[in-house]
Amino acid sequence: MKEISPNLENLNEVFPDNFTQEQIAKGKTLFLKKLSEAAHAFYSGKIQTVPKAPVPGFNWFNVWYTPGVSKVSTNIRDRNDSSFELTNRGNLVAVVSDSTRVLGDGDCTPSGGLGVMEGKAFLMKYLGGVDGVALCVDSKDENGKNDPERIIQFVKMVQHSFGAINLEDISQPNCFRVLDVLREECDIPVWHDDAQGTACVTLAGVINSLKLAGKKIGEVRIVLHGAGASNTTIARLLITDGADPAKIVMFDTRGSLHSDRKDIEADKRFYRKWELCLSTNPGKIPTMEEAMKDADVLISLSTPGPDVIKRPWIKSMAAKSIVFCCANPVPEIYPYAAKEEGAYIVATGRGDFPNQVNNSIGFPGILKGALMVRARKITDNMAIRAAHSLADYAEKRGISPEDIVPTMEEAGVFPHEAADVAMQAIADGVARVTMTREEAFEKASKDIDYSRSLTRSLTDNGFIEKPPLGMIKDALSWAVEQVK
Repeated sequence: MKEISPNLENLNEVFPDNFTQEQIAKGKTLFLKKLSEAAHAFYSGKIQTVPKAPVPGFNWFNVWYTPGVSKVSTNIRDRNDSSFELTNRGNLVAVVSDSTRVLGDGDCTPSGGLGVMEGKAFLMKYLGGVDGVALCVDSKDENGKNDPERIIQFVKMVQHSFGAINLEDISQPNCFRVLDVLREECDIPVWHDDAQGTACVTLAGVINSLKLAGKKIGEVRIVLHGAGASNTTIARLLITDGADPAKIVMFDTRGSLHSDRKDIEADKRFYRKWELCLSTNPGKIPTMEEAMKDADVLISLSTPGPDVIKRPWIKSMAAKSIVFCCANPVPEIYPYAAKEEGAYIVATGRGDFPNQVNNSIGFPGILKGALMVRARKITDNMAIRAAHSLADYAEKRGISPEDIVPTMEEAGVFPHEAADVAMQAIADGVARVTMTREEAFEKASKDIDYSRSLTRSLTDNGFIEKPPLGMIKDALSWAVEQVK
């Protein structure tokens, strides 16, 4: 057992030597939760507003505000698109949620989602050079029912202040209608990160996993456990990128999806699931046990584990099987357990295990790319281009069964992803402005480097206090005691 480092890089080594792998996995989860609670209290959140223009003298307030700023207002009045040039709108994203499906915790009330939404804004800034604002809204109607129309109306009202909208943690089926309506009716990109972001990064992981396993996407058998916003979008992108829908079986809480699921057909709110009922599982395989036998790929985004996915299911899969169990905060089966049952590649949604398949390497670059060309929407082609950009970046620097996609630590991946997305937006005809890939890459690199340098400078100069080591040790000691 080693002393824990302030940067938390040695988490696997700080637990007692007699701890089992399961105890270490549980201990890390408890430690990260306890430390998160303490750190958020210590810093009072993690986002602040900082000016990006100077104040050489107090008369500059007359430039930044009245009377000088009147000219900015009239310019925008006469040409609305100049708002992207004269204000921060062109680099500003609203992170919008009604907090009805926050991670694995369900409905946390509107303000309960603020920690996650601030986290999205934090990652946008540090990883993508994009400014974000957390906006948690109450979507309940007068009868206390969550109404998607309230979210739709809110976003349509505030869209004029932002360059893009990032939807987050909206429960299904409301999330489907909210995204589909807003994508068509807003004049800026509307991105549902739980669905599109997770699907994009999952596709990137599948692409490289299949390369390592020597298999082709159109030939493999795929099981999707869970049929929420993430997995239904993953299925759509997989099929668009070449997967055979006849070789896909998806499960929700009532069983497998197929054309006889009249309960799904009858509920028009679940139209995305019904589309998959019609296109996948033509053999109407009824159970996970049957579907998993000789399956090549499992993608699970369902109930947090660790025993949701059973060991015998993994053992029955085909040779060189690929297992993605990405529920948060605890995967449906721990990686060590899946490996013990013969899985060739295992991925989770957590950064403290190998192969983190998490939208954190997707949305910062995707949104940056869309913003740079002032896109009017983010198309499925842009999401698929981002997935291939991530996969290609990882392949060029080298991939292995324990390292299939880039990590957040690889700063170079984000400008590449942003540039590729920007080029796809131009190709799809949804960009307001055009630029070369080199120009896009240089701008994204400059903005991302600025954001990282700003955070480092604020920390080095004491404006952001470093985390107290005692706070970290206390959280670790508490977690160890809970697991003993």
